[in-house]
Amino acid sequence: MSANTLFLRLEGPMQAWGNHESKFVIRRTNEAPTKSGVIGMLCASMGVSRSKANLEWLPKLNTLEMGVRIDEPGVRWWDYHTVGAGMQMRIAEGPDKTKPGAMLTRREYLCDASFLVALKGEPGLINELEDAMKEPAWTLYLGRKCCPPSRPILEHASDQFTDPLSALKYLPWRPRFRERHLDTKELECLLEWRFSDKEKIAPPDAEVWYDAPKYFEPPAHEPRFVVRKKIRVEVGNQTQCPTPGPLRPRANYRNSEYEKAREIRLDSDHNLCIFCKSRATTVQHVTYRRAGGDETQEDLRSLCRLCHDAVTMIEYGLGMGLDRINPEDKQWRDRIIKKRAEIIEFRSLETRRRRLAEEEVE
Repeated sequence: MSANTLFLRLEGPMQAWGNHESKFVIRRTNEAPTKSGVIGMLCASMGVSRSKANLEWLPKLNTLEMGVRIDEPGVRWWDYHTVGAGMQMRIAEGPDKTKPGAMLTRREYLCDASFLVALKGEPGLINELEDAMKEPAWTLYLGRKCCPPSRPILEHASDQFTDPLSALKYLPWRPRFRERHLDTKELECLLEWRFSDKEKIAPPDAEVWYDAPKYFEPPAHEPRFVVRKKIRVEVGNQTQCPTPGPLRPRANYRNSEYEKAREIRLDSDHNLCIFCKSRATTVQHVTYRRAGGDETQEDLRSLCRLCHDAVTMIEYGLGMGLDRINPEDKQWRDRIIKKRAEIIEFRSLETRRRRLAEEEVE
């Protein structure tokens, strides 16, 4: 039996699906993939240009019946873009007055969203689209070029279904992390509603979406009806590692037990830096294995701020883990001295930059 339904997994760090409100300097995103955006992705996979799509492909692709399952709704974020560097921008001095500059636009994104799209159509067309999506002619992205997918778009094989709703119920929901004691999940779906012999009047809760592409160049869209439904699907295996690693001990500088250990260590070192013998103002963890309030005196060393900064910078540069540098070890002496000198030189130069003219610094 030939497959008549194509599945698309649309998931990534950012997505943007423009609608009829996404115009000019404010570019909003719809809450879910639009039909225009999905058809544009299909055309890109086949290497079909906008002008060619207008004449040949849009009439075919608009026959596809579309359903979208919202697996993860995502979070809305805003960003800004500058378009052009030498454009003639109008200014307030007069209707014909301009100056060179860049157009600033605000753009909205869906972050960490995940959608399952089901496209039902003629089996021959579905097979052709599936082959194109396996080896796309052009790079595919989730609405905008800065939105690459994080999972394979053709993650699920096409199959035979009576309608997109049945297809969206068939595939299980895969959580990103383990969901304990959860066998089914209720998800919202956006289903395309069409006139038929049985249904000649649109449901009262049907929404009108202006996202059925009539032309790509120049852009023009026609309305279509969209109906929301709640469905329950089985919960499958998680898409990310279900067992996170153990929490790493971290220093808690407000912990009362740590503050006691800190004072005892400073007092035992006579409030002197164990490296340079300057006045000690802090302590250094030589290991974080008991950090958080269980530190022993052997876990801490008294240091001045300069030596502490030097030791910390070396540790980060080496990517050290729980066990860190003991400033008393001779193997670290030359490195600490060198790093101290670098910090002093940088701070001195930065101070001079703030106080002197640029040509007087070097």
